[in-house]
Formats: sequence, structure tokens, C-alpha cells
Amino acid sequence: MGTASAGRLTAVQGTAMYLGAVVGTGVIALPALAADAAGPASLLAWLALVVLSAPLAATFAALGARYPDAGGVSTYARLAFGERIAAVVGWCFYLSIPPGAAAAALFGGAYAASAFGGGTTAAVATAAALMAVVTTVNALGVRVTGRLQVVLSAMLVTLLLSSVALSLPHARAGNLEPFAPHGWTAIGSAALLLVWSFAGWEAITHLAGEFRRPERDLPRATAAAVVLVGVLYLSVAFAVIAVLGPAAARTSAPLGELMAVGLGGDARTLATVPALLLTLGTMNTYYAGAAKLGAALGRDGAFPAWLARGSRAGQVPRRSLAVISGGGFAALLLVAWTGVGEEPLVLLTTGCFVTVYAIGVGAALRLLPRRSKARPAALTGLIGVAALLAISGRYLLWPLLITAGALTYQRFRRRRPEDADPAEEREPALERGG
Repeated sequence: MGTASAGRLTAVQGTAMYLGAVVGTGVIALPALAADAAGPASLLAWLALVVLSAPLAATFAALGARYPDAGGVSTYARLAFGERIAAVVGWCFYLSIPPGAAAAALFGGAYAASAFGGGTTAAVATAAALMAVVTTVNALGVRVTGRLQVVLSAMLVTLLLSSVALSLPHARAGNLEPFAPHGWTAIGSAALLLVWSFAGWEAITHLAGEFRRPERDLPRATAAAVVLVGVLYLSVAFAVIAVLGPAAARTSAPLGELMAVGLGGDARTLATVPALLLTLGTMNTYYAGAAKLGAALGRDGAFPAWLARGSRAGQVPRRSLAVISGGGFAALLLVAWTGVGEEPLVLLTTGCFVTVYAIGVGAALRLLPRRSKARPAALTGLIGVAALLAISGRYLLWPLLITAGALTYQRFRRRRPEDADPAEEREPALERGG
């Protein structure tokens, strides 16, 4: 039996938080983008990443249950490799959220603009509204966040499965041919795009201390989420290709097209509902986790101590949340002003996530007992992450720049030490369990 903590999240709420983190904006647009990159062979990229998700999720769940701390992967890196690497991980994750949030919000905004008109202006306005809602919800505290996430996740699962079920009778085997029109190497290009869809297994670790019984509830939530995520992603990806055929590569709203096939042309507007729900759920989880991380980094000295308020379980890290929200709005305004679109934000965010995964899995190999059940999962995850690093290429430039910034700050701080926030008491991560 796991020991109780000061948190309030249950296994059901944790599963919902996972779904919000992983099954998000990727399912809105990326099935079409992957089909454009690799044709029906993109299904192999989806399958490969679903398979990779199991050991990664199990690894991070084991770490979260053993070390339930708001610092998440940053805490694991500190325990395994020291303060500098911990700061790098924390900075990479934290600074990936503002551009990632802006891109996610714009994905949802594009669906609204497609359904109701208004073009770029409507998409940006909808994105700004989504970001404002998520900021407000998280400012109310994790308890509200968890309950809202259960509702959102139940609705989005129902809507996704309904759109797939309604359209599958129109699937045609001929739409799977030719299977690899751009060659087998294109599967790697599709997989790089799809990393965005599978980022999220590490996000819940920042909320591990918010579970009532982390040792029991976190593994249960993880197992349920892996199964649900795999079913949802593979179902939607198969339906997009088998039902839409070559048209899948030419649409920016694949869910809308599936609904149109199943219910008629007017049903395209119904896709706006799941698109906005998915976007809201994803941003909700990431804002919650990253806000906690920022407070923990302030507590541990990787960020200014001013951000430390709210790092304890049950507290609301409003200062850190304000920084994330402000950065997200700044990224949104920059994209709207320059007109560069969401793709650069997606790829920069992906590079950060792959870097966090690499360090997190490495930390697991040092921290988890050699005979633990999670050890083989960590080894398998390491192989998968190495492959992701290999295909990320130039998109690792952003995390490299963040790494330079984190190390520079650490040197500056050692020369000019800061006093801790008097309202906060540093809480080192203690090992939970045997």
C-alpha cells in the first residue's frame, strides 16, 4: 500500500490529465500532415510511436511514484547527474511550453475559423481566448484542474470515437495503395512530425506529489492512459487514410472531413467542438505541470527565487503560471505579426521534448533499482529516444541554445547568490518506496 500524500488527485483524474497531455492537438492536424509526408506508410510511424510510448510512460511513472516532486524530470536529473543537468532539463521543459501553447491554441483556432469564417483574425482571437481560459482555470488550483480534466477527457474520447465509427463504413482498401508512395525513408519524416502528438508522458510527473497515493495511483493512471492513447491515435490515423484516401494529405481539418463523410457536409462544423476540447485539455495539463515546475526550479535555485512560491503540494504557483501565460501570449502575437505559421513553433517544441526524454530516461537508468520492473522499460525507452534524437537533426538547435542559457545562469548565480523566498521552505525530493 502506498502512503497518503497531501495531494488530492485520484487515479481517474490522473488518467484524464494524461489524456489531456498526450491526446491533444496532434490528433487535430497531424494525421493529415503525416499522410502528406509518407502516405499510408505513416501508419507505421503512428504504430512505432505508440509502442515506444509504453516503456517511456512506464519509466516516468516509476520515477514519479518513487520521487513525487513538483520538479518532475528536473528533480530526477538533479538526483542522477547534479544541479547543472537538472537546470538544463527544467529550462528545456519550461521554455518549450509558451511556444507549444501558442501553436496548440492556433491549431484549435484554425478549426473555429474554418467552421465559422474570419480567417487568420478569428483563428488568433480563438487561440487567445483558449489561453485565457486555461490560465484562469489553473489559477484556481489543481483541484479544479483535475475535475475539469475528467470532464474534458470523457467528452473528447466520446467525440473522437464517434467520428471514427461514423466514417469507417466508408473505408476503402484501395486507399491504402500505394502504401509507401514517397519511399520507406519517408516514415522517419512522418515520425518526426508525430513526436508532437506523443509528447506528454513526462508532463504528469510534475504533478506526482498532487496524487493522494502516488505509488498506487500514478502507475494505474499510466497503464490506463497508454491503452486509451494507443486506441485513439491508431483508430483516428487509420480512419483518416482509409476513409479519405489521397484527400487526407490535402486537408487541414481531418476530423471535420471524417464527420462530413459520416454525417454529411454540414457536419464539418461539429469538428470544431472536439478540436477546441482537445486543445483546451492539452494546454490545461501543460500549464498545470509547467507552472509547478517553474516554482520548483525557483525553489531549487535554477530559476530566480521569486518564482518559488507555490512549489508545495496543494499550493497554486501563480507567479510561475503568469510567466508561462505571458510567454504564450507573446509567442502568439509574434506568429500573428510575422505570419510564419505554427510549424516552426511545433518543431522547436519537439526538439525540447526529445531532449527532456533523453535526459529523463538516462536519469531513470541511474536511479531505479537494477532489479525493478521499470528497469527494462527504461532500457527500451533509451533505444527509442536515441532514434528520435537521430531524426530530430537541426531542430535540436533550440534546446542547445536553452542549455547554454541555463548553464550561463548557473554560473551567474554562483557569483551572486540569491536568498530564498522567505515564504517558501526548500523541500528536497525524498525517495518514496523501496
